[in-house]
Amino acid sequence: MAMVPSSVIAASGLVGGYGVARWTKKRQLGGVVLAVAGAAAAQQWHKQAGPGAAGVLGAAYVAAFAGSHPLAKKIGAWPSVFGVAGAVALASWAVADRRA
Repeated sequence: MAMVPSSVIAASGLVGGYGVARWTKKRQLGGVVLAVAGAAAAQQWHKQAGPGAAGVLGAAYVAAFAGSHPLAKKIGAWPSVFGVAGAVALASWAVADRRA
């Protein structure tokens, strides 16, 4: 079975988490999506690039989530979410997926 790239999982977690929270009006459900995708991506980062890289990418994932909030006030919610998701996906690909 082909493995879904960690970059896709991480970006999907950020976009999907926001989408679920917005459409259901239940932030906790969005948080669950965000956390599950983050854990799945972290597992792959650890396997593909080692614990140090997984820690750095995990921190980037959390920072992207936190940073999307103030960024949304400047450029809008969806552009912010897509921007940070793209940045995390690019970092994930460069550090972990490219090696696989």
